[in-house]
Amino acid sequence: MKRTNLVLDVDLLRQAQQAAGTRTYSASVNLALAEMIRIRKVQSISKFFGRGLWEGNLAEMREDNPPRRPRSAKAAR
Repeated sequence: MKRTNLVLDVDLLRQAQQAAGTRTYSASVNLALAEMIRIRKVQSISKFFGRGLWEGNLAEMREDNPPRRPRSAKAAR
């Protein structure tokens, strides 16, 4: 842990503490920092789409599936 002095908006701090259900200002600030980092990580996931992370042949993979058996007349009713 690091000790530091911060100048914070008291109203925002109280609102954050109430919204988060934390007992201390430090817990509220730590939770807010963790949430901000989590959100940034989620936002950065989109830049990986379409980058070829997966390589394979989907049609070839589907050939491994066993053929479906036709339903019997009794099961179709």
